[in-house]
Order: sequence, then C-alpha cells, then structure tokens
Amino acid sequence: MLRMPRQLCRLNPFDGDCIPKPVRLFHPGSGRPTVPFPTPWNFSEPIRILETYFWGADEDQGPGRHNRYLDFPGFAPVLVTRDPGIIRAITTNTGDKQGQFDRDTLPSTGIARATGKDTLLFGNGPIWRRQRKLAASPFGKTSLFQPEMFHEFEDTFRQTILARLEALRNHLAQSGESSIRIELEPEIKTVMLEMLVNNFFGAELTYDELRNRHVPALERVIDHIVRDTVINRLGIPLQWLPSYSERVSQSKKDYAAFEELTDVSLAARHEQKGLWKQFKSDAPDKALRSNVKVFLAGALEATTSYATWALSHLARNQKAQEQVYDEVKDVEEYTPEELDHANYFNYCLNETLRLTPSLYFLPRRASADTWIETSDGRRLKIPFGTHVLLDVWHANRHEDHWGVDVTGFPADEFAPDRWINLAAQGRGSKDTLHFGFGHGPRVCPGKHLGQLEVGLVVGAIVKKFKFRAVHAENKVRAGVSTKPADGTLVDLELR
Repeated sequence: MLRMPRQLCRLNPFDGDCIPKPVRLFHPGSGRPTVPFPTPWNFSEPIRILETYFWGADEDQGPGRHNRYLDFPGFAPVLVTRDPGIIRAITTNTGDKQGQFDRDTLPSTGIARATGKDTLLFGNGPIWRRQRKLAASPFGKTSLFQPEMFHEFEDTFRQTILARLEALRNHLAQSGESSIRIELEPEIKTVMLEMLVNNFFGAELTYDELRNRHVPALERVIDHIVRDTVINRLGIPLQWLPSYSERVSQSKKDYAAFEELTDVSLAARHEQKGLWKQFKSDAPDKALRSNVKVFLAGALEATTSYATWALSHLARNQKAQEQVYDEVKDVEEYTPEELDHANYFNYCLNETLRLTPSLYFLPRRASADTWIETSDGRRLKIPFGTHVLLDVWHANRHEDHWGVDVTGFPADEFAPDRWINLAAQGRGSKDTLHFGFGHGPRVCPGKHLGQLEVGLVVGAIVKKFKFRAVHAENKVRAGVSTKPADGTLVDLELR
C-alpha cells in the first residue's frame, strides 16, 4: 500500500544512473510477442515473455536498452535485465543479509509442491545454507573426480554406449541403410538418469527400466510442475484432486514412479553406495527426501539440456564436429585430465552454455531497498520486494555483449572460435561470464556433476558417430529448462 501512490502516478521506483524503462501491461498494436507476465495461454513460451520486455528496446541507446520493468498498482515491481554487469552484481550480492538479494521462490512454487519446500533449490536463508553445506562434499569436484568414482561413471556409460552401438549395427545391417534418423534426447536423458541413479546415488536399475518407465514419468512430472506453477494459484496438492480426467490420473501414476525412484536412491544410502559415502550427516532419510527428488528431476533436466544442445549445435556445424573428433578420437578413458586437454571441445561446451543455457533466467528478490554497483561503476537502486528476472538467455545473445565487435562473431551464432579470440585478447573467465551454471553464492551445486556427465556423453558420441541435423533451424522449447525443439533429431551413422 505504501508504494501505491507512486505507482498510480507512474513514478519510476528505481534510482541511479542506469534506471530501467517501463513496459506496458497491455500494448495493443505494438506487435510484441505476448503480455509481460505468465498466463494459462502463454506459460509454455517463457522466452517469448522475456522478449516482450525488450520489444523495441534496441532503438534505445540509454540504460533502458538492457533494463526494463513492470510496475502495476498493488503489486511489487518486476525488473528484467539483460545487462551482464547488473546480472553479475546481483548474483554476487545474493544472500539473506540485510540489503542482499535472496532467491525469488515465486517461479518455483510448482517445484516446491512436487518435491518439498525445504530443498536446496527452493529454500532461502538459514534453510538454504544448511542444505548447501550438506551437499558440498558429494557434489564437490574433489569427490566426483576421484579416480574410482569417475571410472564408475565411465564404466556405466561405456556399457550403455556399447549396447546402443550393437543395437544400431543390427538395425543398419537389417535395413541395408548407412544411417538412421533418430531423436537423441530420449537416449541422452536415459543415460543421464542412469549415471545419476546408479553411480551418484548407488542404486541398481536397468537401462530398460529407466528408459521405458522412469524417464517418461519424470518428463510428465516436470511438465506438470510448469503447468502447476502458473495455473494452480490456490496451491491445491495433486493428491487432493479426484482422478476425474486422464491427465490427473496419469499425473498421479507418474508421481508414484517418481516416489519409487526416490526410494531406491535413498535405500543405497544405508549401504554407503555411490556418493553417499561422502555424505557426512546423521539426518534421517525423511529429511533428505525432498532434496533427493530435486536432484533426480533437476540434475536430469539440466544435464540433458546441456548435452542435447551441445550435440544439436555440433550437428549443424560439421567443421566443429570434426575438430572435436580430432581431439577425442584417440581418447580411451575420458578422465578429467584428458577432457581438460581437449581445448576445442571445451570451447564448444562453453559456447553451448553461452548461446543456449539450460537456466534461461535467474530469479532474485530484493530483501530491502538496495543499491548495487557494477564493475564499471554504474549504480542502481532497487526497491524492497522487487521481483528480479536476470535474463541470461537474451544477455548472452545480444551483440552489445557477445557480438562481432567484442568477440569477432555474431552473438546469435554458435561459434566456438569466439573463445579463441577472447583468450587472445587476454580476457579471463571473470570478463566472459555466460552464467550457464548461475553465479555467486547460489551457483548450481551440480556444476561439476554436469560437466563430468556431459563431457563423457558428448565426447563419446562424437567419437563413435557422425551426425547431421535434419532441420537447419535450431529452435528452442522452454519449461523448467531449455532444450532443442526438435528433440535433437539427426541422421546418425557409425564412424
């Protein structure tokens, strides 16, 4: 109510020398993609909602070019920024102290209803700090990259890839064709879930069981989470709903499969299998259940997004694919050391995270009237309660930040060589943040797990197969994460 008079007078609630410009709630005739907030009609196209904030913004040469806000009477302001300097300043100043930005839980209410509110993803303040401390050891680089642990991941993947190779050989021999047209996403997703469940958590589920039962169930659970966040404003739990429709009935079956997957992952704890041996806590299983569910769904989404985007880009860039092949063709063991030496492969992975990050925006909320300062000295005052959407997707695709003048290549193209140019300019990692795993205190705890899994999967596929995209255009679909809209549809042949 205190801000209502200023809102009614349409006064800008921000202050400083990089003040954002307002966007209209409704703007008929503007041609913009949609309204600047999620509705039951546009929630499945969140990137279009973000685009709406910057409709026509490139005509502006002031601070409003990359910073926009929505301020509707009776509601807290919404700030959307595609300015890397401001994104970095806010992510760095994230925490639960006075004047810091905490994670905005509003976009993840559906996740909380599906997994629990006491998770590393959803929790804030002391809850988040406690969960982060518990997760530090098993998710840490030291634990994941121990030789025995890494080789368990590699052995699992090697067995899976050999089985898929044999199946492909048999198919090609029977069909008489030299290649097969296939969507890689379902295969990648199963491999990722297999490594997560069997290696990370130490359970024992077969590839077929994961492929045919748990992957489809998790896909539908994640779709339900996105829909539930926008449509279920009253927060009614799924189990309270009568099975009056096929959708509700199927959702209940899928959640039951999700619970079973959680059960087998937790059961391995008592035998100290997988990374459970690194988990130093006497907390009961019940207290860990929510986080295990978040890791199962979240890690699967993020790593599948990362790997499928990398393969999708390489499928449309045969030169880059062959350069990666030249680096990995003689690799027998995908150890961290071998992967670190594959410089061009790492450029491709970095470029994947820049151009097509899994997490396309990072949500924050101002816990007080807060001044931030960018590394180049610009200042912005953000009022208490402001919902902040750090628009990583569009920040990473804008010419001002990643274009020809800065990197030598257009910002909206997949160009691994831009990282060679940046290195030649002497620009370090702090100067070239793509926020692919977030940044600051709330950086993704599964960063090292994701790098390990994607390095294994993408490197091995390039080594064993040639693949070419069926469609020239590489469109995006977005929900909890982003993925190639065509499911990474390729013509695949053995090398």
